[in-house]
Amino acid sequence: MQTVLWIIIFLGVFCTMEFMAWFTHKYVMHGFLWSLHKDHHHKDHDSWFERNDAFFIFYAVVSMTCFYLWSYENMWFCLPIALGIMAYGATYFLVHDIFIHQRFKIFRNADNWYAKGVRRAHKIHHKHLGKADGECFGMLFVPFKYFKK
Repeated sequence: MQTVLWIIIFLGVFCTMEFMAWFTHKYVMHGFLWSLHKDHHHKDHDSWFERNDAFFIFYAVVSMTCFYLWSYENMWFCLPIALGIMAYGATYFLVHDIFIHQRFKIFRNADNWYAKGVRRAHKIHHKHLGKADGECFGMLFVPFKYFKK
């Protein structure tokens, strides 16, 4: 029974992280911490790194805290929480940084309806250079209109 509960927690956390990414992107990154996010929309430096990259630190700390609580405080449910957050972070890196923004030149030729829809939604999001008037703040789950030809 604990294995089933472990899987449910892991998947629930992974899916919740998509909502958290959307919420954080819309209300924090395009809100009071726009100063850290704006270089992602309008590159104003020569570095490979962006100030925007600092946002991963928050969720990494939450995940590491859960690993600590599992390991040292014997809170078994913290392991699937930590792994769910970490898995979403890895997925975010692969999809957003590598696939969409091509920070590493791989996954360039993905040519299926889902890949095209996610890229299209992100392109529409980035057509707005300022913090206002943005749309499509999600990453994995984007509105169906972006999947139409």
